Amino acid sequence: MIKQTILLTFFVGIFFTNAFSQDSTAYELQRNKINAMLTERSARFGQYEESLNARTGIFGFQTKNDIRNSNEILRQIAINDNNIFTELKVLLDYKDFQFQQAKSNVDHNELRINSYKKTIRDLQVKNEELLSYNQKISKDMGYLQLLLAAFVVIIIVCFFIIYRKNKVIKLQQPQNSIKVL
Repeated sequence: MIKQTILLTFFVGIFFTNAFSQDSTAYELQRNKINAMLTERSARFGQYEESLNARTGIFGFQTKNDIRNSNEILRQIAINDNNIFTELKVLLDYKDFQFQQAKSNVDHNELRINSYKKTIRDLQVKNEELLSYNQKISKDMGYLQLLLAAFVVIIIVCFFIIYRKNKVIKLQQPQNSIKVL
């Protein structure tokens, strides 16, 4: 029983490792994509900081082009943030799907285990019934053997009594002897 449990655990582990390794690969690719987008956002935010400090105007003031450049970088950061949120939603949906799939597998396996437990319990009850029936039959067979032995002894005694009576009757009958003249 223990060997079977160990083998079952081993095969289930291999199955889930293969199934989740494919899922994990896609999940890791999605994470790497989001991390690349976050790195790009950080770089653009650095560019934005530089553009805010850029003062190309007379007397060190910002020009309209400096402000437009800063606004364009900020707009690109906002677009990148929206893309990050979209990709995060995909990642979270994927994680939810993995969770639901794992929960479904757990529920399915729990149903199977409960079914196996019920079957084992039913088989144990049936085994106990058969053992008690076997003991009853054995006890009944003992009684039958005893009755058969008693019947055989009675028949032997009856034959012996009949044989003795026939012998006594033959001895009591006069023997007809024929005399030859």
